[in-house]
Amino acid sequence: MAPYETDDSAKADEAEDLRAGRRKAARYVVPVTVVGVAAATIGLVPAFAGSGDPDLPKISAQELIEKIAASDVQQVSGTVKISTDLGLPDLGGLESSLGAGAAGKPSGGDGGSTAEPSSKLLELATGTHTVRVAADGPDKQKLSLLDKTSEYSVIRNGDDVWAYDSKSNEVFHTTGAADGKEHKKDQKQDQKSDKGLPEDVPATPQKLAEEALKAVDDTTSVTVDGSAQVAGRDAYKLLIKPKGSGSTVGAISIAVDAKTGLPLKFTLTPASGGAAVVDAGFTQVDFAKPSASTFDFTPPKGAKVTEGDELKDQGKHEKQEKPARSGEDLGKGLEGGGLKTIGEGWSSIAEFDMGGKGGQGVPSGANGNTGNSDVDGFLNSLGDQVSGKFGSGTVFKTRLINVLITDDGKAYAGAVTKDALVKAANAAK
Repeated sequence: MAPYETDDSAKADEAEDLRAGRRKAARYVVPVTVVGVAAATIGLVPAFAGSGDPDLPKISAQELIEKIAASDVQQVSGTVKISTDLGLPDLGGLESSLGAGAAGKPSGGDGGSTAEPSSKLLELATGTHTVRVAADGPDKQKLSLLDKTSEYSVIRNGDDVWAYDSKSNEVFHTTGAADGKEHKKDQKQDQKSDKGLPEDVPATPQKLAEEALKAVDDTTSVTVDGSAQVAGRDAYKLLIKPKGSGSTVGAISIAVDAKTGLPLKFTLTPASGGAAVVDAGFTQVDFAKPSASTFDFTPPKGAKVTEGDELKDQGKHEKQEKPARSGEDLGKGLEGGGLKTIGEGWSSIAEFDMGGKGGQGVPSGANGNTGNSDVDGFLNSLGDQVSGKFGSGTVFKTRLINVLITDDGKAYAGAVTKDALVKAANAAK
């Protein structure tokens, strides 16, 4: 089926309506899973392809975005296949250390819990995974990461979030998942960052689509690229592409359920070609109400249970003993005005201060270290030494996001090429 294009003679107000629709879509795409993309943070098996492209009524890109925005799916369950190929080496069990370090929290081996979501879900950053999801409105959600011999689940039921790792027989529990209107805004932020609610790791097509729609602006081409079948459902394909050059993003394809407007599949292909960087889609989906027992959880007998507040208190204690700058502290620094943006749209680059020569807690070449030799080795394996008018530094590279950290503590990051980062650093001098 030939692609559907938007009308080239569309008026300026139609373009504004399109942007408004995108913003609305980004706000209202239903969160069917407690895992919530940075991620984040995914090529899929042939099972996602249908026997043929369905013959659907013609629709414009604006109408399809509005269809996503109007989607009101509250109840859904199914299985999602997720693959990520960022060009990273095998994490080799470093998920816990990397996740704990980024969040400023102790890892499982340091008195924490192997079931804590922010570290466990980093497994989605590499390889292919099967995820089972279920949701009954915004307050009842479940995600299970399936392995050959074990299962990891995160369950939200009202104010409670439970996470269970069957491999280690450990449980993580936290409260405060509800809206908490009685809390102040800063308290809500503390709940999100300190209690480890797993809302920052996009792991379903709709959450990935939400993040992609947020990135759409005047530097973006948006068209309807025909139709497909996903998990036995007829779907339109929304195609998002950067207009200019310099970005590592080639195109993003979102398969949207023709009946409900729910994104069923998300594929991000790099400008360099080859396999998709991120590819996630339903292999099975059901819009019936899940059983209430789906969201019940009782810690198994003999399981180690860790309360989120305990980790929060332990993290505060360790910060007092070890003043090194954590990822959380760095984030607060950026919010305080340390972040600058170079360029616009898909080729934009974020510039910020890492807090001193070499950047504290971030390896740059052979001089820096995080205090964890395994993590240092992993990060340094991603680095290329570069130099220019700015001096010298290291580019930490993936197939999507690249980061230049200079030896004098500046950082330049974006979904752009290594050459673009060096050019930006030179121009800043």
